[in-house]
Amino acid sequence: MARHYDTLLNVVTFGWYAQFIRKAIAWMNIQPTDRIIDLGAGTGKNTLLMLKYIAGRGRIVGVDVGREMAIQFKRRCRHYPNVTFLRQRIDVPMDLEETFDKALLSFVFHGFPREVRETILDNCHALLRPGGELIFFDYNEFSLETLPWYLRVPFKIGECPYAFDFIRQPMAPLLEAHGFSVTQERLFLKGMIRCLRAVREPAS
Repeated sequence: MARHYDTLLNVVTFGWYAQFIRKAIAWMNIQPTDRIIDLGAGTGKNTLLMLKYIAGRGRIVGVDVGREMAIQFKRRCRHYPNVTFLRQRIDVPMDLEETFDKALLSFVFHGFPREVRETILDNCHALLRPGGELIFFDYNEFSLETLPWYLRVPFKIGECPYAFDFIRQPMAPLLEAHGFSVTQERLFLKGMIRCLRAVREPAS
């Protein structure tokens, strides 16, 4: 499945995902010199899209634990000296001894239990400079019963058990509890998908 991950996403969303992710990356307001860490970077598709906005001293670090994802990421990004890849978990404490301007969590967060999400947000706070931004693409809070059948059925069939808990967990209070202030929100797909930008506050 990992080998054909991007193709599968496009098939099950009837091509919508590819269009959405391009718009979402553009919405990130990436600056040419931004240092970005892509947590749960997968095959490197998002990294390649972000690279279009990077120049000069900008760089991207992709992080993923999957072996097949690592192979695809490295193959796709092998010609870009300002891209590096780390094969490691994001759900345990991380210390990279550097900070970033932006951290991206793209459809990763909902796949973890609640207590592990806390660790991931702590990692994001530690990895970002004060004033840096956490960029968050994932499901919004919603009730499955209110969704049209053509969105409800694929969610019920295809999503992991943790996703059903995630859509009931308000994000703003959770982010605030971990030192972030939400500054911008954009909704897609009848409110089912949400893009958030949250600024990392200075450590107290």
